[in-house]
Amino acid sequence: MVSPHSSSPAPTPYAQLLSHLGRIHKLETIAQLLGWDEQVNLPKGSADLRAEQHAVLAETIHAAASDPELGALIARLAEGKGAAGDALSAEERLVVREAQRDYERATKLPVAFVRAKAAQSSVGFHAWAKARAEDDFASYAPVLERNLELAREEAAYLGWGGDPCTSASGEGGSRAYDYMIDKHDPGLSAAVIEGLFGELRAGLVPLAREISENDDGRAKAARARLRGFSINAQREFLDEVTRRLGFDYEHGRIDVSLHPFCAGTGADIRMTTRFNEDEPLDSLFSAIHETGHGLYEQGLPLAHHATALGKAAGMGVHESQSRLWENQVGRSRAFWAFFEPRFREKFSGPLRGVSSEELYLAVNAVEPTLIRVDADEVTYNLHIILRFEIERQLFSGALKVGDLPEAWAALSRELLGLEPKNDREGVLQDVHWSDGAFGYFPSYCLGNMIAAQLWEAVRAEEPEIEADFAHGDFGRLLAWLRKNVHAAGKRHDALDLTQRVTGKPLSPAPLLRYLRERYLPLYS
Repeated sequence: MVSPHSSSPAPTPYAQLLSHLGRIHKLETIAQLLGWDEQVNLPKGSADLRAEQHAVLAETIHAAASDPELGALIARLAEGKGAAGDALSAEERLVVREAQRDYERATKLPVAFVRAKAAQSSVGFHAWAKARAEDDFASYAPVLERNLELAREEAAYLGWGGDPCTSASGEGGSRAYDYMIDKHDPGLSAAVIEGLFGELRAGLVPLAREISENDDGRAKAARARLRGFSINAQREFLDEVTRRLGFDYEHGRIDVSLHPFCAGTGADIRMTTRFNEDEPLDSLFSAIHETGHGLYEQGLPLAHHATALGKAAGMGVHESQSRLWENQVGRSRAFWAFFEPRFREKFSGPLRGVSSEELYLAVNAVEPTLIRVDADEVTYNLHIILRFEIERQLFSGALKVGDLPEAWAALSRELLGLEPKNDREGVLQDVHWSDGAFGYFPSYCLGNMIAAQLWEAVRAEEPEIEADFAHGDFGRLLAWLRKNVHAAGKRHDALDLTQRVTGKPLSPAPLLRYLRERYLPLYS
């Protein structure tokens, strides 16, 4: 019998670390919910209060993340010993290493800066939304200037300030921009990305030109016929699709926002899309894209969500999941072989007279557009290359915020052959810079590369996998991704994970092969 006066053994240092990390994680998920609510439900007049709420919560998270008691635990565990001098396992060492990295970052950022940045992020979103609606870049420019200042300041606090670095092309770069990239995709830099993007651009531009020269207008005409699709029916259809792909609505939901996004963790994931009666494919593919993000979060080990064992490897890997489901799966013939009958059942009127081949051409229409989120697979990456070049120049000082509209228009002409008629079609179209998410855009293109490389790998292992799609079965692909990508958590960065899963270093070549394989037969 246990004595009533006996006490439980004291928790080990590692158990104490997990307790601290668990509290920080819960606070961070609350912050994500506040951000989701801000873009989905917040009344217009409540923006100032929400900025204050963000600031207070950011201060609370910072206090927990920089707690000296947490630092002492990490220092003790970083020596590689657990309770009673026992050696830590490899996974425990990973958790400690990443916790140490996060702790060092937190302790180097003054609380006043953290509070100011959180408030500015909220202010920036509302300023962007207003400027975009009114096509008024001048009103947004001071906010963007401030966001750049805060990004450079953050980089400097963390030791990424100082002299400019040199890019692969020999041009001046910025350590602050490398910090922003590393923040989203650990281990990557502007120079590495420039090399990958340069190779991709060299293959992509002639491919887009070849498609354009052979375009007989059928795909564009087919897409133009998709008009008058009931929004309620669109909601019902994308709900069916996302459930069939494997999204767990017991632990997630989808709503409407100005710009589609995904936030939260696998225990509570929030997705959004947007609807237009005359653009039914926009809401559908936005929803499939965000579902890819949601499936990744739901596939990360739930018991380890607070540690590196249960967190995403980085935004490039995250985007690889969303882009793979959106493009390799969602735009495939096999996918539509299964879903087309239901699509026609839902939208019999608008689809009357539209053949199966015309519908497939509409799904895979290649037509340069000024708007990134509306871009086809072939030209989408050119939009990301444009933003990467703009960000690089902003951080190096070669480009001033006030000159952004003109620089954007010039690069748009060069890469897409199109020039925006206004700033809403140009520099104001994306939400990302409004909250200081510089260095995030490259993740989309990196994600496309990783997705194509993963797609080659899974098809080599499972040659009949597309036959599954034609029967509405996506479980084998999801299981493969869960085993090879999701279960790894943050054990490997994007470059290492790609090498381990596919046996080859990250390269644009699989993406170019995939695009040629899918699109040249449609435009020949």
